[in-house]
Amino acid sequence: MQDAVNEQIKHEFISAYLYLSMSAFCGSINLPGFAKWLRVQWAEEQSHAMRLFDYLYVRGGRVVLQAIDRPPAEFKSPFDIFQQVLTHEQKVTSLINKLYDLALKENDYAAQVELQWFIKEQVEEEKNATDIVEQLRMIGDNTSALMMLDRQLSVRGAAE
Repeated sequence: MQDAVNEQIKHEFISAYLYLSMSAFCGSINLPGFAKWLRVQWAEEQSHAMRLFDYLYVRGGRVVLQAIDRPPAEFKSPFDIFQQVLTHEQKVTSLINKLYDLALKENDYAAQVELQWFIKEQVEEEKNATDIVEQLRMIGDNTSALMMLDRQLSVRGAAE
């Protein structure tokens, strides 16, 4: 279980790094709202990694950090970015589900309780990404609508 949680910590940091790269790209194409949304997502993913980090520590386990690859730096469009965000979150959901299955198999009740939080979080993550993908699909090539969505995304984190 410890090795699997360490692997998930790596995946959470991969997510954070990917979203930070996406944020940098959006900033470079003058979409500060998209950049901010993705930067908030970067911080959230880091907090997920640290939640697992702290969980291992509290349970007397050992955290062994692993290397992560450089994320892509170029993207086709905001639509492309959020399709990738959705696909990535679906992959993370699958990884969390496998981790939960392992906790069940090993009768690790503490891990099951901890992972239930992540399962609920992934439902929210996938919904948020899906909503933005669908909004971008509706927007199409409408620059004015894209700017309105950019403004809307810029408020993320203000009330959180």
